[in-house]
Amino acid sequence: MKTINRFILLFLSLVTFYACEDIIAEDISDDVVQVLFPQNDQIIYSNVVNFQWAELDGADKYRVQIFNSNSGVIRDSLVSQNHVSFPMDAGNYQWRIRGENSAYESNYTFNMNFSVVETTDLADQQIILSSPNDSFYTNNLNLILDWQDLNAADTYNFELVNVTNGESIVNQQSNLTVSSVTLSSTILSNDAEYRWKVKGVNGTSETLFSSRKFYLDRVNPNIPQNTLPLNNATSNINQPINFGWSIPGDTGIIQSTITYTIQFSNDISFSSILQTTDVNGTSFQQSFANAGDYYWRVRAKDLAGNIGSYSPVFKFTLN
Repeated sequence: MKTINRFILLFLSLVTFYACEDIIAEDISDDVVQVLFPQNDQIIYSNVVNFQWAELDGADKYRVQIFNSNSGVIRDSLVSQNHVSFPMDAGNYQWRIRGENSAYESNYTFNMNFSVVETTDLADQQIILSSPNDSFYTNNLNLILDWQDLNAADTYNFELVNVTNGESIVNQQSNLTVSSVTLSSTILSNDAEYRWKVKGVNGTSETLFSSRKFYLDRVNPNIPQNTLPLNNATSNINQPINFGWSIPGDTGIIQSTITYTIQFSNDISFSSILQTTDVNGTSFQQSFANAGDYYWRVRAKDLAGNIGSYSPVFKFTLN
């Protein structure tokens, strides 16, 4: 028996040792990230700079700092990949980078000088889309899509594609002289995933298309079904009560994350609301200090802004 116990203790010790090894961060404080682009004194003929570097062993993230010609910090970003892109105006800049993990930071690289030069050649330039954000959900049939003006572009070409319907082109507009497009119900006639694309054009060159997607969803979430506590349940004051509910699956073409609003009242008609709380999941815990009858209900809301109906009202009594 003693031999078996010693074996178990040894096994547990080894497991603990290796588990601790997994969570101990590697010391990278003497290391330096290798810069790939832009190198020192590099000239960039684009309105977007693609910063790139070699991955550093032991680093989970990288801090990128960019300085203007007056040595002022204009970017201080923490990224998890070994590249990042930023739109930049013409001018002279410096940048540096270091690796980081949960416990250590590497040395910063020496500041690298680089210049961004404005050019009329659009081949290496990009359209910077402004709003809405990528993967935006909406139930609004009137939607404004806009982007930043590109100095070298004379006009813009726009395309709207219905991704759900097999990449079908819903709308095309060429030779636009403005940097926005307004969509209406005549264009957005179906709930779907859409991708909008814009490129800049001048007399001798053009950019590639820049694109984002958005989701049109006009279907209200289903009505939640109260599960806990049971209707007419009894509990005690100052004791946590677990409230729970379920909801049938969304039947709409587009599904998005559902959040909930739970309400409490002292009357069944909810003419007076004691409390309204937004909840991310399908459960909620609450205690009450006063005895009496209470009523609760819950409803769902999706990312597009659609709001469902409240669940049937349940009653509970506190003694």
